[in-house]
Amino acid sequence: MRYVALVYITPGAMDGMSADDFRKLDDATIAHDHKLRASGHLLFASPLAEPSSGRTLRTEDGVVVSTDGPFAESKEVVAGFLLLEGESLDELTPLFADDPILQYGRMDIRPVVVHQHSETGQKRPEPKFA
Repeated sequence: MRYVALVYITPGAMDGMSADDFRKLDDATIAHDHKLRASGHLLFASPLAEPSSGRTLRTEDGVVVSTDGPFAESKEVVAGFLLLEGESLDELTPLFADDPILQYGRMDIRPVVVHQHSETGQKRPEPKFA
């Protein structure tokens, strides 16, 4: 079964970090990703750019409206994600006991839902990785 783990961080949580400390954290999270890959659980992982570099899409009266940055102010932002594979949440949870990013935020892990088109039976496209 596939799962998505969303990493949430409060804006400013890493503001006091030196460039060296940030590099060490980045190195530690990369090493942790390789550990997850070696265990057969990680399909893909990546941090995300700052929310202000993104765009929020929604519809208003049937028209797509685009807003730069996050749509609403929140206490936390999605800072990264992992696409995981495992038998259960109970199997995956212990793998994050030593995840260094959890010192700065939290992670939600949820199963990926597989739906089929009601008329054609077609599923969503499989992930395509470079």
